[in-house]
Amino acid sequence: MEQQLQELRRLASKAENRRTETGIPRIAMVQGEIPEHQLSALYDPMVNLILTGSKTMTIGDRTLHYDPATYFVMSIDLPAAGSVHPSVSGDPYLAISLTLDPTILAKLLSDLPKPSGSRSFDTGFSVAPVTPHLLDAWLRMMQLLERPDEIVALAPVYEREILFRVLQGPHGWMLRDIATPDTAISRISIAIDWIRRNFAEQMRVESLADMTALSVSAFHRHFKTVTALSPLQYQKRVRLLHARSQLIAGQETATSVAFSVGYESPNQFSREYARLFGLPPSRDIAKAMRDLRAA
Repeated sequence: MEQQLQELRRLASKAENRRTETGIPRIAMVQGEIPEHQLSALYDPMVNLILTGSKTMTIGDRTLHYDPATYFVMSIDLPAAGSVHPSVSGDPYLAISLTLDPTILAKLLSDLPKPSGSRSFDTGFSVAPVTPHLLDAWLRMMQLLERPDEIVALAPVYEREILFRVLQGPHGWMLRDIATPDTAISRISIAIDWIRRNFAEQMRVESLADMTALSVSAFHRHFKTVTALSPLQYQKRVRLLHARSQLIAGQETATSVAFSVGYESPNQFSREYARLFGLPPSRDIAKAMRDLRAA
């Protein structure tokens, strides 16, 4: 597999020290040393493959570490914080990702036989060992960077192959659940979509439970299992991530941002902001600006 990784590294070597679009639909890449809290974000469902170095991702009370021997699957929108690390030889972190499209997954699943067997958990994210077949599919996709005139015809084929290889892996059920009604992940996704669109509003867990056709206790249990966060914790993370984006944009004060994302007390906002990002708003944003200028 090392030869496949070397070729993928060459193809992705033009990535920047941020998310870099490739021109291939839903395929992105990133390279370099990203300050930790620039990795604090609300992540879309994706498959992420590291080519060089390693990454630590913390979601709720769970922390996962992965490197070129593994790949990361996230099946729902999740607020996460992470840090990236260079390889032991000092080469910068390098990774590629595929954002998941439920419509494409549903079409692929309709063409495949239904899986047999069962599973015992419904978490929305995990790490799995990479395989030569999966690397081959990624390699064919990334080679389109050097043949852009073939992207329209071949990228959909290679995307299906990548998804198929993930479906064959130990966490393939996560991809199935995105496009399958009445699974824990698909039900919780309904609530997550509401929270994302209405994060600044007061949230009633009873209403979210009704929305997902679950009892309040079952909703709480499934939400925590899928996201590693309670519904309230999830909403707070989304609020604080939006607040940080607004503050970095530099157009509002911390107090006005606190009110705009749903906080009634600027002091509570400052405390919870510091708890998540490690510094109070003014100091964190000053540090973020220094990091951006140095990048």
